[in-house]
Amino acid sequence: MKPNDFSDARALVTGGAGFIGSALVWGLNRRRCDNIVVCDLLGTSEKWRNLTPLRFADYVEAADLLPRLQSGALGKFDLVLHMGACSATTEKDATYLAKNNYEFTKDLAHWSLENKVRFVYASSAATYGDGSVGMEDDESKLDTLRPLNMYGYSKQLFDLHAKRAGFLNRICGLKFFNVFGPNEDHKGDMRSLVHKSFAQVQGKGVIQLFKSYRKEYKDGEQKRDFLYVKDCVAMTLHLAATPRANGLFNIGSGQARTWVDLANAVFIALKKKPSIKFIEMPEVIRDKYQYFTQANLMRLHGAGYNTPVTSLENAVGDYVRKYLVPDKRLDPSAA
Repeated sequence: MKPNDFSDARALVTGGAGFIGSALVWGLNRRRCDNIVVCDLLGTSEKWRNLTPLRFADYVEAADLLPRLQSGALGKFDLVLHMGACSATTEKDATYLAKNNYEFTKDLAHWSLENKVRFVYASSAATYGDGSVGMEDDESKLDTLRPLNMYGYSKQLFDLHAKRAGFLNRICGLKFFNVFGPNEDHKGDMRSLVHKSFAQVQGKGVIQLFKSYRKEYKDGEQKRDFLYVKDCVAMTLHLAATPRANGLFNIGSGQARTWVDLANAVFIALKKKPSIKFIEMPEVIRDKYQYFTQANLMRLHGAGYNTPVTSLENAVGDYVRKYLVPDKRLDPSAA
């Protein structure tokens, strides 16, 4: 595999109908790879629409994946991109998260290693908690991290397992920061502020942002590391095609921006006058809210990825004008 040519690869993408998963299938298609098995749990959501423009060889429901892999029914793979997970930071069913995000990942990782398949999986920047011990993708600091919610902890559980089992140096874990872009509309409350704001501006011309409950941050000036999904795909596939790139890697822009910056970028993309209203943050998330995230990208750059990241303003503009306004999905045949 080469970062820009996966034509000889056979890939398994879990969560392949979801946001980042379907974007990765799009990215593989753009890199001449159609020999892909997509795995997901379609249920009653509309995420099946993400699959319609994409090219892949087969589809498997999540409950059937491990038995079919273990029996050999799905054949051999060169690459597993494991994006399948419950990504709801407000999910309260800890048993479900432990089984879905931890145990399933553990089983799939062990199968991949036993069969000498490149394994790349989604961790999360949510594992960093409030960031008080930093946000460096350093495995030696894993035990010091304190996630603020069960979603983050379910991701942390597997990172710790991989470290204890001694195979973190043979697999690649991705700590995604605030990724946004096309193919996310099925995510409900977990979709990005760009998507939510687009609807708010189209409806009432006003974007609602949470007030701040910490003195050092003014309303709307809480900061996050926002990353366009197209950059996320490029980073992920670069690491997937780089055998020496093992361990944990931050996947972000490397620059913290405010929620006000993001909202203003939406107004600019729509050629509207900015109008922002600050609202109360739900009490259920106030003590679990991250006020600042920023990816340290030294390890990513050390693995040879040096493509400039799309600016927040250009990324929001591309997303709004090419995908949200015309209601389109990522399509590998489109320019």
